[in-house]
Amino acid sequence: MEQVLESWKAIRNDTAIAVEDMPAADLDFRPTAEVATFRDIARHILDAGDGLTGLLLAGEDNFATPVFRERMKAHMRALPADSDAPAIASALRESVEQRAAAFAAQPLGYFAEIVTRFDGQQVTRLEMLQSIKEHELTHRQQLFVYLRLKGIVPATTRRRLAKQAAK
Repeated sequence: MEQVLESWKAIRNDTAIAVEDMPAADLDFRPTAEVATFRDIARHILDAGDGLTGLLLAGEDNFATPVFRERMKAHMRALPADSDAPAIASALRESVEQRAAAFAAQPLGYFAEIVTRFDGQQVTRLEMLQSIKEHELTHRQQLFVYLRLKGIVPATTRRRLAKQAAK
C-alpha cells in the first residue's frame, strides 16, 4: 500500500509542477475549441481525485449509480474556477497529502473489500485507488501535451535529461 501511495504522490507532484510551469497567460489555452483548457484539465484532476477518493474513504461501494457524480461534490475543495496556477498547484499537493494519509490509516483489510467501479466492474478498493491514479496519469499527459505545444518541456523529461547529462 505504501508503494501505491508514494507513486500517486510522485505523479501528483509532477501534475502540480506542470501547472506551475504553464505561464499564467496560457492557463486557458486549448489546442482546439472543442477540448478542455489547461486550467480545466488541472481542475478536473483535482476535483476527480478529491471526489473519488473522498467517496472511497467515506465507504462508498457502488460508483455505477447515476448519482455518484453528484455525491462526489461533497468531497471536492472549494477552489474558485478562475484560480491561478499557484493556488491550483497548492491544492493538488495538499489534496494528495491529505488523502494519502487517510488511506495509510486504513486497516489492510479495507483495501481488499469489493466495490463497483463506474463502468460496472467489481474491483477491490486498492484496484479502485489504482484506477483513480491511472485516471490522473491520463489527464496529466494532456497537461504535458499542452505544455509541449507551448514549447515547455515537462518536468519528467527535464529530470531524465539531467540524469543522462550527469552520466
